Amino acid sequence: MNDTPSGDRTGTTIRRYRHADHDAVYDICVRTAAAGGDARGAYAHDDLMPDLFAGPYLHLEPDLAFVLAEGDRAVGYVVGTADTAAFVRAYRTRWIPRLADRYPAPSRPPATPDEEMIALHHRPERMLLPELAGYPAHLHIDLLPSHQGAGHGRRLLKTFLAAAARAGAPALHIGMVTANTRARGFYDRLGFHRIPVPDPGPITYLGRSTGPPPGASPRPQG
Repeated sequence: MNDTPSGDRTGTTIRRYRHADHDAVYDICVRTAAAGGDARGAYAHDDLMPDLFAGPYLHLEPDLAFVLAEGDRAVGYVVGTADTAAFVRAYRTRWIPRLADRYPAPSRPPATPDEEMIALHHRPERMLLPELAGYPAHLHIDLLPSHQGAGHGRRLLKTFLAAAARAGAPALHIGMVTANTRARGFYDRLGFHRIPVPDPGPITYLGRSTGPPPGASPRPQG
């Protein structure tokens, strides 16, 4: 994808992430981090969830970060990687040290919601499950509530699928909170299927090819 924004009739555009979008992406992330609901105030600092699930992608994989923009303001985003194993290595060697002063390594088992998230931050290898090896790319996608249900998520996802395919990923996965039933319907409609993972906890893993879903009509030529 080049840097030319792609628009639609709603007046929104999808374009590559810019550094000026950082705070807006963090705000969108925390407003949707509670199984799709608002997580502001749920942790000691509202940057905690974005620091785990948005920031590392913006820093480590900026070429696979896209925003839905209304004017100059980001109102949604998709971030991810085409190579989860490489991303995990970069997370450990570059992202954890970058936030070392903010999130020191735990010295005891987690006892609070904040400590549970910080423990996850220090264990990026949790993303490397054998069942996901055939789906090397993964993504996170979020939209402000005001922009949900209007087809924007589909547009963002298709943008990421094309970018991941160009980067060499044949398939991708997502890990969604099982309680977020609305998100599950969205992914089902876009050709995702459940990936059986033993003892996944509160997460359901879904996957699909980066190409058209099975049964999709071929795009007309010419």
